[in-house]
Formats: sequence, C-alpha cells, structure tokens
Amino acid sequence: MRIQVRAAAVSGAVVVSALALPAAAHAAERPGASAKLGAFAAESVHPDTSLGNITFSKAVINGGQDIVLGVATRKSVTVTYTATSSSGVALTEAFLWQGTDPSSTDTITGSLGTDDDPSCTESTTRTGVYSCKAVFHINAASDLKKNGAAGTWKLFLGGYDLYANASYNDDVATTKIKKAAQLTLDATPEPVQKGKAITVTGRLKRADWNAGTYSGYSGQKALLQYRKKGSRTYTTLKTVTSGTGGSLKTTVKATADGYYRFSFAASTTTAASTSAGDYVDVK
Repeated sequence: MRIQVRAAAVSGAVVVSALALPAAAHAAERPGASAKLGAFAAESVHPDTSLGNITFSKAVINGGQDIVLGVATRKSVTVTYTATSSSGVALTEAFLWQGTDPSSTDTITGSLGTDDDPSCTESTTRTGVYSCKAVFHINAASDLKKNGAAGTWKLFLGGYDLYANASYNDDVATTKIKKAAQLTLDATPEPVQKGKAITVTGRLKRADWNAGTYSGYSGQKALLQYRKKGSRTYTTLKTVTSGTGGSLKTTVKATADGYYRFSFAASTTTAASTSAGDYVDVK
C-alpha cells in the first residue's frame, strides 16, 4: 500500500479557485482510466513535510457486495468513503484498479474510472472531515473488454487539498468483480415410473467479457438438489462436476413427484447461480 503526498509551491493564500488546481484534475476531456490513474499517481512524491496530507478511510464499495456483471450488464456502483485533511479537501478522485503500481500504465492491468468527480461534504461538527461518494457507471460490454480480469480489484483514492497538494492511497479497500453465471437443468423422462432412473443433464456457463458471450465453465462443482412436491425445502442429493463446455450429467432414482435443480456456489471469479426447478411426475 502506498500513501503518498505531493507538496505544491503555493504562496500563503489558500487556493480556492478550481482554476488553481492541477490541470490534470480538470481536463476538458476525461482520458482513459489507466492513463488518468497513472498520471495522478506519478505526480506524487515523498516529501519530508507537506501542507497536504489527505487520509482516506471507511471506504465501502457497492454496499459491501460483490460486483456481478454479465456480458452486457450496465451497473452503477457506489463507493462511499471519508477524506480527512487539516488543510481541507478541494477535490477527490476514485478508481478501481488491478496491477502492481498505479504510477505507470505498464503496471496497471485493469482500471475503471468515474464519469464525474466524487462529491464530498464537510462535517458540520468536525473540521476537515469529509463524507464522499463516487459512482462508477460500468458497462461490461465495453469497460471490461480486454481490461483487467475477474477477481479482486483495489480502490485507489486521491485528492487535492485547498493548497493544491496531492495525496493518494492506492489500496484503500478491495472488492470482487465477478462474472455472472448461467445454469440449466433438464430431467428426463417425464413422467417416470417409481424406482426407475432419471437422467439429469445441464450446463454451467459464465460471462466472457472479451468474447461478449457466455462460455462453458468446466471443472466446477454443482449440487444436484431435490424438493418433494408440497415441500418448500430443497435437499442436496449429490455433487456433480462440470465437464467439457460446462456440461453436467448424472442419474438418480425416481422416488416421488418433485423438482430437481442444480446449484453452483460461486468461485473467486464467478458468481453463484441456481437453475430453475424441473418438475418430474412419478407414476
């Protein structure tokens, strides 16, 4: 984690005009997220003393929930955090990113920025303490195509105080951005004689953001579950591992009328999914 500060050469007057802030923070056209993130981080250094020392804390990303995206999902993700500085806070910036060093685009493997600068409101009871909110409008079809990977993303927060000193923290919090999954099931024959075998097939797929489609997810464990007619509770019958193309196949003995479904419990990169129940009439 890097917490860095850059001290600007400013006279004793407090900078309150937006025009006095570094131009990179107020460009007429917003550059790509990786370029802007790299530019902000690269301009910060480690002075012995500094007027600007904004600290960031209490960050919550998407209400503490994973961010789940299909191939065409458009999702607004809210991030709330606290910015604290004895020199005030003029502006903050927020990025979600992957990589090893945010100061170079060569070491940023994935990045997402906001359309608008985060909003910050100073506390009425605590001077220099600001409650901030950033909103990421994510379009999976374009924003995640060849940009990062499913899994853990870090929250980068940066800002300028009222003296135009820049500070940032590149790992304030983390979140999981996961691929949406799809799961199907078909139980045959229908109807079936009691005691005979029921063949259950299905398929587990997950979003492929680069290809813009859902692809088979092999080598994953799915639970085959059963709910007897008249009951509200599913019980697990067995575990089935997905094969080539995410295919699932198993057999069970017919005992009574009821519903069968597959349930996938999620992985570090893919969200949980449950198929619709398929009713089988047992004679």
